[in-house]
Amino acid sequence: MVFGLGPQQMGYDRAITVFSPDGKLYQVEYAFESVKRGWSTIGMKCKEGVLIAVEKKKVRALVEYDRVEKIFKIDEHIMASFAGLAADGRLLIDLAKEVALRHRFLYDEPPTVEVVAKAISDVKQAYTQHAGVRPFGVALILAGIDEFGPQVIMTEPSGQYMSYYAVAIGQEYASIQDYIEGRYKYDMSLREAIILALKALMEVSEEIPKPEIYEIGIIRTDEKVMRKLTKDEIAELISEAKKSSS
Repeated sequence: MVFGLGPQQMGYDRAITVFSPDGKLYQVEYAFESVKRGWSTIGMKCKEGVLIAVEKKKVRALVEYDRVEKIFKIDEHIMASFAGLAADGRLLIDLAKEVALRHRFLYDEPPTVEVVAKAISDVKQAYTQHAGVRPFGVALILAGIDEFGPQVIMTEPSGQYMSYYAVAIGQEYASIQDYIEGRYKYDMSLREAIILALKALMEVSEEIPKPEIYEIGIIRTDEKVMRKLTKDEIAELISEAKKSSS
């Protein structure tokens, strides 16, 4: 029997520490599939600041979705969101907060976005090489303003992280990125960037656009303070997005 085919190929997903003949860790590949089932999430930066936008898809009628938080404050100047297994995401968000707090305590200065992203990615990577554990089934987007300007970094389940101008994770992430790619400009205003993110989410969504299903966090370059948009602000932006799409 040819090595790596048929039943033998299937055996390589039994252990996290065993590579398949084509160089893959199948448990890590499966973790990526978990991310693809998460809520659609966009991270984007422009000259005026950074944003994270999330669409909350209602899957259970009795869940109080207003109380479901998807964008988290890591530090005054850094925020984060995730797609994938919520329990894994919650743990890594708590770790990111701890990393930021420890950095301020040790060095008496705010951490850069990459410092936090690298710490999260180091933990993720460690969980891809030890028997008896599984990879984190979650991808994180970290966005903030640091000494290098606006930053958006996405960390993958494998432990890899990269900096982006704009990135999407979760359901329909590829279609969202395709939509943004042809319309994105770094010189656009933060308001224009938010509208672009909303239009991208609306383009792939079957939900009726309304403020309740969106959560948007922003950090302006000149303020370096994270805040979430109110429902009234989101409603106004949805209206503007609809007009510019028609």
